[in-house]
Amino acid sequence: MSRSKSMPAYGLHKPSGQARVILGGRHVYLGPHGSAESQERYAQVIAEHFRQNPVRAASIHSTPTQDLTINELVLAFWGFAKTYYVRDGKPTKELSAMKDALRPLRQLYGRTRADHFGPKSLATVRQHLISVVGLARTEINKRIGRMKRVFKWAVAEELISPSVYHGLQALPGLKYGRTEARETKPVRPVADEHVTVILPLLSPTVRAIVEVQRLTGMRPCEVVIMRRCDIDQSEAVWIYEPFTHKNKWRDHQRLVPLGPKVQQVLQPFLDRAPDSFLFSPKDAEAWRIEDQAARAGKNRKTRVFPCELRSRELRKQRRLNRVRRRPPHDRYDTASYRRAITYAIVRARKAGLNVSHWHPNQLRHTRATELRKLHGLEAAQVMLGHARADVTQVYAEKNIALAKEIARQCG
Repeated sequence: MSRSKSMPAYGLHKPSGQARVILGGRHVYLGPHGSAESQERYAQVIAEHFRQNPVRAASIHSTPTQDLTINELVLAFWGFAKTYYVRDGKPTKELSAMKDALRPLRQLYGRTRADHFGPKSLATVRQHLISVVGLARTEINKRIGRMKRVFKWAVAEELISPSVYHGLQALPGLKYGRTEARETKPVRPVADEHVTVILPLLSPTVRAIVEVQRLTGMRPCEVVIMRRCDIDQSEAVWIYEPFTHKNKWRDHQRLVPLGPKVQQVLQPFLDRAPDSFLFSPKDAEAWRIEDQAARAGKNRKTRVFPCELRSRELRKQRRLNRVRRRPPHDRYDTASYRRAITYAIVRARKAGLNVSHWHPNQLRHTRATELRKLHGLEAAQVMLGHARADVTQVYAEKNIALAKEIARQCG
């Protein structure tokens, strides 16, 4: 566990062989030095210290083996989570997020009886995330919510008393301006000039992704998985329905209208197989090799002989056909898409161009701002695919008609 310079150290009391920590001049003994129990007790005592609560020996929770402990509860939940947080046979990001959320819970209270875990204990875990881990307020609220979800599941499985979960519900989320947790900067729209300046530095594949996302306001995870079989081209305004999306698990339908401008951008990529992804890193890699060769030839001042041209072509074929340790994937993901944009921004700055750093999600915010200004809040909601629990099927049909008209005019 990483510690700040001001954090009391985990030390050894040589006469007794016990681990100890000194808090405000008072020695707190933690158990046999180097043992798992002493490490857990140390983490718990430090977290309670940051909450500015007095640490008493009597406050240690007993861990009888006949009762369900937090570790056992988390282990039982994990067996459920590995089968629940799955999409298309693969674990979702929520499973990884749940793992991160449960780590401090196990670290601080792993051997504590689950029935003894209450709102003050959860507040101690939260303070640990603030003072020791240093997370932002919004992320802390998310992780505390995931911890509560584990206890809710345990109540449903009749593993713990309902009163435990109800007690945890009494702990409110951190409020803006009323906590020492740091705040994150809100995502702002990106100015068009900062997007336009890097477009020539992007491969044609990534450039098309940026232009499509800029015109439609799609999420990055939706635009990178576009396939021809998912696009209905029977009408003047095409309709794209991603085979998977953020709210699919809620049984919500996601329809993205594609107007004439988007259709023109997509046209060079529609010659692929129906079930193949439109935007492939393999195409971008081939373009990068061609671009490097072209830039090298452009800067050359001496004569190029035919034998050298043949040698260049051979080297190019070897680079294209070589067996790579990490060959390009069939499609971009959100991380590789974001990295491609970052590389282009770095190149632009090295060339002396004035461009701010931005990421793909900002394109969505830019489109939302435009739509709300030009067509109102309802238009922005339907074009961006924001789901609401009280939307009826009739209202959804009305919205998609409005979205088609907007796409016909400006998409």
